[in-house]
Amino acid sequence: MSIDHEAPIIDYRGDLAAGVDEVGRGPLIGPVVACAVILDPQRPIAGLTDSKKLSAKRREALASAIGERALAVALGEASPAEIDALNIYHATHLAMRRAIDGLGVTPEYLLVDGNRLPGHALPGQAIVRGDSRVAAIAAASIVAKVARDAQMVELDRRYPDYGLAAHKGYPTRGHLEALARLGPLPEHRRSFRPLRDRSAPSS
Repeated sequence: MSIDHEAPIIDYRGDLAAGVDEVGRGPLIGPVVACAVILDPQRPIAGLTDSKKLSAKRREALASAIGERALAVALGEASPAEIDALNIYHATHLAMRRAIDGLGVTPEYLLVDGNRLPGHALPGQAIVRGDSRVAAIAAASIVAKVARDAQMVELDRRYPDYGLAAHKGYPTRGHLEALARLGPLPEHRRSFRPLRDRSAPSS
């Protein structure tokens, strides 16, 4: 895998460590999607790194390889309604816990991207820039990104005027202009500022 040389790679030597990561904290629409992956040490996958450093084609190829070779892979989500009710921080951890609980193999340990564990009963460690330092976290970041991007492409088919396939729900100029022109969709996060500001009473 591609290693971030500014920080040493974390090497957990147990065979059943689950890497956990999420995508979709910043977009204005759709769920936050988390993934948990237990890699098979007997079937290594070359090229694992932070999903943001990879092309879409390469992410999709790696996601397929992860699905074929990993001991277990599971996705978890928190919906736009849950994000609005809980806030994005707590919703992200909810999605992570759901991904961990969805694994077909129970991990011994969690390796979680970021600076906080998601409140699961299993032991683990949070690792800043973990998606560039730990193969299992990188794998989780790739699978989560591919899954969420596919959701945005599907939403784009249903709502082609919002450009979701291109910007994946992030607050680009085109997305904000579509919101101003067309209004929010049911899948938009009402608690996020561009949408919250729309509904705020003018002074």
